[in-house]
Amino acid sequence: MKLLGQPNSINVRKVLWTCAELGYSPEMEHWGTKAQPTDHPDFLAVTPKGLVPVLIDGDLTLTESNTICRYLVGHAGRSELLSPKPRERAQIEAWMDWQATELNNSWRTAFMAIVRKDPSYAKPDAVRVSSQTWNKLMALLDDQLGRTGAFVCGHTFTLADIVLGLSTNRWELTPMEKPSLPSVTAWMERMSDRPGFQAHCRNDVP
Repeated sequence: MKLLGQPNSINVRKVLWTCAELGYSPEMEHWGTKAQPTDHPDFLAVTPKGLVPVLIDGDLTLTESNTICRYLVGHAGRSELLSPKPRERAQIEAWMDWQATELNNSWRTAFMAIVRKDPSYAKPDAVRVSSQTWNKLMALLDDQLGRTGAFVCGHTFTLADIVLGLSTNRWELTPMEKPSLPSVTAWMERMSDRPGFQAHCRNDVP
């Protein structure tokens, strides 16, 4: 099993944390650097999308971080992380999809301007709107965690906690005005003794 990407990428770290939970240690092949950019023909031969992460398992090549995480859990037979029961699984996947679409889209402008210092995003009004939307959606997550009192989808740690934990770490480390979200704070602390969380989430990388 081989994982293509950079270990500081938020989407690659989802996969690495999932692997840590499963006891997997895929061979890491670094792509996304100046030496090996993702528009290199050799990388595009693997995936025309030109995006990391990419998981190669035998003759299977998978892209999309949340899909890779789901595959790995099924591969390992770890149903507690992604329930085989349709109703429970749908709830987990709904929060994973929300992370990949609504939440990720909310922070892109603010994060790229404030943390990455990308001048193409440095438009004050757009950064303000992005920050406000990001905070609003994080408050929605806080409400959900307040209802469950434990993890995103209930009393059991699941893949939803991995993908949303990475997004929350990014929110925590982005220097902008933020509301107090006590349920989010308690949830992150609740996960703090997990080796995968320590190595790939709360590791001072936004």
